Amino acid sequence: MEVSDQPAVGRTAVRPWLNLGTFKSLKHRNFRLLWFGLLFSSAGQWIQQVTLGWLVYDLTGSAALLGLVNGLRAVPFLLTGPLAGVLADRLDRRRLMFWTQVFLLVWSFLFGLDIALGYLQVWHIFVFTLLTGVAWSFNQPVRQSIIPEVVPREDLANAIALNSAGFNITRVVGPGLGGMMIALFGVAGNFFIQSAAYVGVALMTHQLRLSPNKGRLKDASLFRDLKEGIGFVLTHVPLRNQMLMGLIPTVLALPYISIMPVFAADVLGVGPEGLGLLMSAPGLGAVAGTLLIASSPRLQSRPALLYIAAVCLGLSLIALALTRAVILALFVLVLIGGFQITYMSTNNTLLQLLCPDQMRGRVMSLYMLNQGLMPLGSLFAGTAAQLWGSPVAFGLMGLSVIIVSAAVGLPTLRK
Repeated sequence: MEVSDQPAVGRTAVRPWLNLGTFKSLKHRNFRLLWFGLLFSSAGQWIQQVTLGWLVYDLTGSAALLGLVNGLRAVPFLLTGPLAGVLADRLDRRRLMFWTQVFLLVWSFLFGLDIALGYLQVWHIFVFTLLTGVAWSFNQPVRQSIIPEVVPREDLANAIALNSAGFNITRVVGPGLGGMMIALFGVAGNFFIQSAAYVGVALMTHQLRLSPNKGRLKDASLFRDLKEGIGFVLTHVPLRNQMLMGLIPTVLALPYISIMPVFAADVLGVGPEGLGLLMSAPGLGAVAGTLLIASSPRLQSRPALLYIAAVCLGLSLIALALTRAVILALFVLVLIGGFQITYMSTNNTLLQLLCPDQMRGRVMSLYMLNQGLMPLGSLFAGTAAQLWGSPVAFGLMGLSVIIVSAAVGLPTLRK
């Protein structure tokens, strides 16, 4: 049996297990390449996040600086992200994604070398984090805009859910591996491993075969293209509402990750191995949540899930604030990951279904501006942890999620 990929793409045999509803998007060759490339990429990203967090807190002992470094990663999504969206609608998306991965490969290797040779200073971490964020601000809108190009519309919700599942599979493995590697090989070794992971991403990206960039604007200026994308979002009410809903988990909930090293060391009393397990636990819940969505057509693209998942996410963060046992903390973090990804995957699906292809790069880059606002949440989380402790910070974040989702989510869902 053969199944056709997108137009201008070759045909490929379908393995029987790919016919299962949960994995049906993987029958498309291009999506398989994109998905396996994501596994390598996100594994390196999670190894980097746990390693940077441990490195910063070990060097400085400052929860505020820890939150600042984690937040700095997201700043480029505000500054260069919109430009990346314009380029995604004008240039070859495969090549753009390929060269960002090459940059990440080289940059991670050089930073590992900086640590291994003993030249590391605190400001080097800030520079590394900022430039890594610039690369990701280009890569992520392009990757998101490619997904509807490699699967038919009827498989889009499943593909987005599997994309989230792939990211979170590595979220389970990556932090735990990163924590163990800190203990076994030191911090520098983690960045060398991350660099090797990006080699895999570049190879997968190079093999993508996409349709020509027909219909994408070439003549207008970058500024005019950007202005057109912003105007489209502002005047398209359902699309604008989905953008606003995307702010809730990203700004108010996700920054809990930035202070996990503080919670692990000061409240639970665990070392880098324990931190790796704590950072992995939300990924386990996220994998379960995305596979459930991918397997259940009735759960795909349901707006009511946004509100339900947001409230449950807030309650889970409050439960984490009250937790003092490692086993219980792991269980609560699994719940947090499940509710968080259910919300984000559903919101992403609804947004992609509303977006025309010729605007997709710009719309997705504007949607990812919410990641550029993460520094505000990370700064708040780090400052609250510094002043009152990480449990209070978790509690305030959970309460904020519930209040804002009630104020913004319900009126939006009624429209």
